[in-house]
Amino acid sequence: MTYYVDIDGTICHTEGNNYTKSRPWPDKIAKVNELFDQGHRITYWTSRGNSSGKDWREFTKRQLISWGCKFDEILTEKPSYDFIIDDKMTTL
Repeated sequence: MTYYVDIDGTICHTEGNNYTKSRPWPDKIAKVNELFDQGHRITYWTSRGNSSGKDWREFTKRQLISWGCKFDEILTEKPSYDFIIDDKMTTL
C-alpha cells in the first residue's frame, strides 16, 4: 500500500510557518515507520512553501532524517484544504 503522510500537525508540532522550530512527535513517527517496516510505501506530502514560494524540500528532507523518519519520497505543492473527500477515504 501507499501512504501519503502530512508533516506539520501530523508528525510534529509547528507554530505557524516556523518549520525550523518544529517539534517531532516520536510516537506518531514510530507508527509511520512501522508501516514502512511492514513494506508499505511512505510519501511525506507537505504544503511547506506554497504561500511564501520558498523551497523547503532539502530542509524538510534533512529534518525528517534527523527525526528518524523512514520514507520513500517527499512531495511538496500539497494543496491547502480543510477536508478531502475521496472514495478511498470516506463515503458521503
